[in-house]
Amino acid sequence: MHRILWVDDEIELLEPHVQILRSRGYHVETATSGEDALALVEQKQFDLVFLDEMMLGMSGLETLQLLKRLDPYRPVVMVTKNEQESLMDEAIGRSIDDYLTKPISPSQVLAVCKKYLDARLLQQQRVTREYLRDFAQLEASIAQAERWEEWVEIYRGLVQWSLELDVHPDVGLDQTLAEQWRQANRLFARFIEGNYPRWLTDRPKEGNPLVSPHIADRFVLPLLRQQRRVVFVVVDCLRLDQWMVIESLVRQYYTTELHHYCSILPTATIYARNALFAGLFPADIERYYPQWAPEEGESETSQNAHEPDLLQELLRRRGIQLQGKFEYIKIYETEFGKRIESDAQRLVQNALTAIVVSALDIMAHSRSDTAILKEIAPDEAAYRSLTYSWFQHSSLWGILRALASHDVTVVLTTDHGAVRCLRAAQVVGDRQTSTCLRYKIGRNVRADAKSTITITELERYRLPRHSPVENLVLAKEDYYLVYPTDFHHYAAKYRDSFQHGGISLEEMILPIVILSPK
Repeated sequence: MHRILWVDDEIELLEPHVQILRSRGYHVETATSGEDALALVEQKQFDLVFLDEMMLGMSGLETLQLLKRLDPYRPVVMVTKNEQESLMDEAIGRSIDDYLTKPISPSQVLAVCKKYLDARLLQQQRVTREYLRDFAQLEASIAQAERWEEWVEIYRGLVQWSLELDVHPDVGLDQTLAEQWRQANRLFARFIEGNYPRWLTDRPKEGNPLVSPHIADRFVLPLLRQQRRVVFVVVDCLRLDQWMVIESLVRQYYTTELHHYCSILPTATIYARNALFAGLFPADIERYYPQWAPEEGESETSQNAHEPDLLQELLRRRGIQLQGKFEYIKIYETEFGKRIESDAQRLVQNALTAIVVSALDIMAHSRSDTAILKEIAPDEAAYRSLTYSWFQHSSLWGILRALASHDVTVVLTTDHGAVRCLRAAQVVGDRQTSTCLRYKIGRNVRADAKSTITITELERYRLPRHSPVENLVLAKEDYYLVYPTDFHHYAAKYRDSFQHGGISLEEMILPIVILSPK
């Protein structure tokens, strides 16, 4: 039973309201002065206070200040005949939670009680009701999906429900939703296996999704042809759900236009991000620009050292003459990012600025090796919350705020996502096999067909081949690949880590957002 204190020096006139609240199951006590109210709240626990503004002795505003000092989180609702704006301003300045003007109706009083006392329960009931209503429809969509657009909608639906349950963790639907995610990823992998190779055309065909090499041509180059100033931001390892939790901040300064595209396979920086900047598939990068082609085993710094060269070559091939300077910036550590943020006004002078932000990718990989990070982000909901906290204090957000007051267009996207890996699968390969946990490329690599897809025709996937017996194994769903040697040790070490390189909704269906300053 919720406990309410109603403070008014003419409380007898409000007796009908008090009786209505009691009839609805609320425990209501009354006081006729600020002094009496303070004495009561020091003795008893109240969940909500209705407070008259004009009383004999201590005023409502004085009482409010002392009530908030005793408990700043207890909601206090001011009830007054005074409609002056200055009074409202002062009450709000003193942290009033709500404001009612006399004469008040029973429906107003009940609405306030439901808002502050019953809102969480009512919202949980709504969430449960709506999810159970949508469950069967989502199940049917997952079972029947045959087109890319349908999978995008399924993914968006799963993400929306994940975000909803983040807010209401007590409704007890987490396990049900987790099973839907697993079922969706199982059938999505089958969909990718049957359809992905035909999407790998130099120009996107109608009905097929955009893939990594198409993105600059579709979203960046048209703006440059219009002589717009463009900032092309690639946030490494940004998932759709992570974008959706930070979008509320971005919308304060920008209008947003969301699109989706498909990462190429493997969903790894060495392949996907170079393709994004080059406008070429990995096999073509190696064919036309062998001096810039990355190699497995190199550090990420070496693998992506030639992104600015690849992007400038794309501009040259498309015949685009920039009306100003091109600048490439990679933000890989906090101090450097803050220096860029402090000089962000300079960027608006460039015709094209490309910014790569590595923080989320570092966070994803560091989580499996850093105990404190795993404690801070033990699950998907906490991982999203950590993303929001990072972005709120990041140099990227500072740069975006600085750019918002200028005539620039920001194209923000990512090269791949990441999936939370929960099931280990054995893989066999030689010493030259790549080390990534979600894919292995090398000579005669083998793994269980239940957990992986094996690709022997690398050319069909527009990937470079370095040996006649070289093949690629891609992990599906939430599997990660571990060698038989010390299998249990490494399976335990990397279980519940965020990885990328394989086939999942989280890794492959990616956001691309056009940001226009308001």
